[in-house]
Amino acid sequence: MYPEQLVNPMKAELTSAGFTELLNANSVNDAIKDNATLLMVVNSVCGCAAGACRPGVKKSLENTKLPTKLTTVFAGVDTEAVAEARKHFTPYPPSSPAIALFKNGELVHFIERHNIEGKSAQAISEHLKAVYNEYC
Repeated sequence: MYPEQLVNPMKAELTSAGFTELLNANSVNDAIKDNATLLMVVNSVCGCAAGACRPGVKKSLENTKLPTKLTTVFAGVDTEAVAEARKHFTPYPPSSPAIALFKNGELVHFIERHNIEGKSAQAISEHLKAVYNEYC
């Protein structure tokens, strides 16, 4: 478990952009089963989360079509919520950071860590915008 003073600024990068923190299994399941498009970001303390994932996700919100709901769980902190979220990411293995898009409760797109590492925030943003345009 990471200390709050370390992760709170990392959490705030997304919550200040309109993301809702999901802190337990019930909140994850309630969010996913809603008939909406739901973006779920598995946040992390790693460098690729700081340099590409969070900035890219935030920049992706500069798009005409957007998910109905924006949510986040934090790996290594919100352990119950992350474990529950990962059950919905099948067949993908655990990955953090990661980005999932659900539509009507079904996983329709997933970006694993290896698709985030080494990419720019701009590349992540453009990828997500294309996904929003297709599914939202």
